[in-house]
Amino acid sequence: MTYHPKSDFMRVMIERGFLADCTDYQALDEALIKGVLPAYIGFDATAKSLHVGSLIQIMMLRWLQKTGHKPIVLMGGGTTKVGDPSFRADERPLLTPDQIDDNISGIKKVFTSYVTFDESDTGAEMVNNAEWLDDLNYLEFLRDIGRHFSVNRMLAFESVKSRLDREQSLSFLEFNYMILQAYDFLELNRRYGCLLQMGGSDQWGNIVNGIDLTRRVLDNQIFGLTSPLLTTSDGKKMGKSQDGAVWLNADMCSSYTFWQFWRNTTDADVGRFLKLYTELPLDECERLSALEGSAINDAKIRLANEVTTLAHGAEAAAAAEATAREVFEKGGVGDDLPTLELSADDLGDGISIVQLIVKSGLAKSGKDAKRLIAENGAKLNDTPLTDGGLFLKAEDLAEPIKLSAGKKRHALVKLS
Repeated sequence: MTYHPKSDFMRVMIERGFLADCTDYQALDEALIKGVLPAYIGFDATAKSLHVGSLIQIMMLRWLQKTGHKPIVLMGGGTTKVGDPSFRADERPLLTPDQIDDNISGIKKVFTSYVTFDESDTGAEMVNNAEWLDDLNYLEFLRDIGRHFSVNRMLAFESVKSRLDREQSLSFLEFNYMILQAYDFLELNRRYGCLLQMGGSDQWGNIVNGIDLTRRVLDNQIFGLTSPLLTTSDGKKMGKSQDGAVWLNADMCSSYTFWQFWRNTTDADVGRFLKLYTELPLDECERLSALEGSAINDAKIRLANEVTTLAHGAEAAAAAEATAREVFEKGGVGDDLPTLELSADDLGDGISIVQLIVKSGLAKSGKDAKRLIAENGAKLNDTPLTDGGLFLKAEDLAEPIKLSAGKKRHALVKLS
């Protein structure tokens, strides 16, 4: 990347590693200098929270606002009814309108931690594309919008081509998704003066479609900017842990679990993640990432604290760090550990250790729990578990017990 930006936003995108590609660097840079520029990123409502995999886009919207521009959070209330087929091997399960509305309510909570919603020129707005998609007249849409799309060109996009090359079915419903996303950009430009769409690099084809459609229908110049698709240095998809997705909402992923995810970052990823997921100055990111040996753990703790503070607040970050120190350095229990509370009815005549390990989220199934015990990976109150048939009764849970899977994953079990 040799372009030297004049605008603060483009400079941040380039220097901190957010930028994969842009439709016109110079023209976008000039537009950013002229005044407040509205830009959007779309999020489909497929779950009640976004996960860490979406955090790079959320941080882009945050930096957009911090550098004097207007973020638009587009919720896919309409497009979620179709499902984005980009680089997927199969069709997404279809959700009901009520499920989609519930998911949007959950996702809204995420954004209040990262952008400010107010009436100012740079105040963030949350928009739902159901506003214009739900009432489309099919024949009018085909005539007015569909005629601008070449099926030959759509088939050439990598997201579609890769699916067809593998001879995996692509339904006509899914094939319409890129037309609807392009139409979103046109409507946001028409209704909100939106000039920029951002997204992951897998969205490049959809973004370019929207720019082309808006030029043809409204004769307006708009822009696209993509971020790299992140994987960790060991090849894992960003946002996934051993236990599944790392959600951003505290009611779906505890602050401690969230903090621990970042604390467990591999050495090779620390510098990159500090630049992308925190607002620490670049020279401090460089200093921390250059630490070696056991000192790199200080950088990981700083990363975990900074990211958790943004997502859940400074108190939650401090409590998570205190719990981690109690658990790892002192072998204690820690107040903020994920906790499984059992009632007398849950316990009945007793419960097996295998069931407890599964219920506490340390294993996905009884088979996994038994394997964990057999491989000496499970501990009860910091003592290795050797008996997979252990059965616990109420008196065994008079005091909370600590279960561990490996060195880094822990949970409390107590009677409510």
